[in-house]
Amino acid sequence: MYLQRISILIILLTTLSLSGCAHVISEQSRSLVDPTITYAMLKEKPDAFVGKYVQLGGVIVGVKNTTTGSQLEIMQVALDKTGMPEDTFRSEGRFLAISESFLDSMIYKPDRLVTLVGEVKGKKVMPVDEVEYTYPVLAIKEIYVWKSYDYEKGYPYPTPPPYSFYDPYYYGYWPGPYWYRPLGPVYRRW
Repeated sequence: MYLQRISILIILLTTLSLSGCAHVISEQSRSLVDPTITYAMLKEKPDAFVGKYVQLGGVIVGVKNTTTGSQLEIMQVALDKTGMPEDTFRSEGRFLAISESFLDSMIYKPDRLVTLVGEVKGKKVMPVDEVEYTYPVLAIKEIYVWKSYDYEKGYPYPTPPPYSFYDPYYYGYWPGPYWYRPLGPVYRRW
């Protein structure tokens, strides 16, 4: 009886832990992806991979809607195993994601994180500031926009209890506006 309960508990915990690592892109779309194609390869020779599917992610730089569809300019960043963009301070470049449908600029706004699977359509040369830049172009098969949470913006002034006791910035020691203060409590060892 005891071993049976332990077995059930192990199965339940395994199931729960596996469900926590669910990927944001469907298995159907991910099955189309050629995992051997890296962003560096795609950037170097986008025309060599036309018709192939890749999974990329990053930070939205801009969105443009026209009568023929929408275009997202995205700064590429590496993805973790769930498909979430990891380090937004490291990028190998930019790419364009196009769609025949309308992509609302309030949802797909700059600084939002996205993960997508798309078909390589080639390249497009456009200016970035005063430089001509060659963008790989992907037709969106499936896209996921990551939610931005209020806690990413920091705590409002004053720091809410119980953190005010532990937060050394509570009494104005932080040299800047209150919205730039560090997130969350800072614990000290006494």
